[in-house]
Amino acid sequence: MSSALADRFTPPNLRRIFRVTEKRYLGATSMQNLFAVILALGALIFSGEVRAQAAQRFQLEQTESGYLRMDTQTGAISICKDRSGQIVCTLAADEHAAYENELEALRERVADLEARVAALEGASARGESSELPTDEEFEQTLGLMERFFRRFMDIVKGLEEETQPGQHSPEPGRT
Repeated sequence: MSSALADRFTPPNLRRIFRVTEKRYLGATSMQNLFAVILALGALIFSGEVRAQAAQRFQLEQTESGYLRMDTQTGAISICKDRSGQIVCTLAADEHAAYENELEALRERVADLEARVAALEGASARGESSELPTDEEFEQTLGLMERFFRRFMDIVKGLEEETQPGQHSPEPGRT
């Protein structure tokens, strides 16, 4: 070894190098420890928030026969009862399923009604009539009604003439 290198690695210098390295290592360890502590605190805070959110997710309402547990995120309802000092919850799936079925039926009915309204509005916008008679058909029907009422009135007048006293007898064959 050269004298410069030999001087550098003498026992007092080695001790100094070791101390500097040890300080750097201990400094890095302290930073790592601090980082680990910060991570642990963050995890605890986050888990506390998760538990708080989970606690707010369900809402209990007391009823005469026990409790109703409502899931505020999904809308599921559970019926809870006190059995031997423990609260036991069962899903009220039948009631919820019936409710969902009713909602679906109502949605379909609304969709059908909206389609009918749209079809009727489309027909009126195109100028199509909604089964009303034309003017010609109306005049023809009115003419038939006038003839009917004239004949009816003639029959009524004829019957009145027959029933009046002192008048001549009705002509045969006339009804």
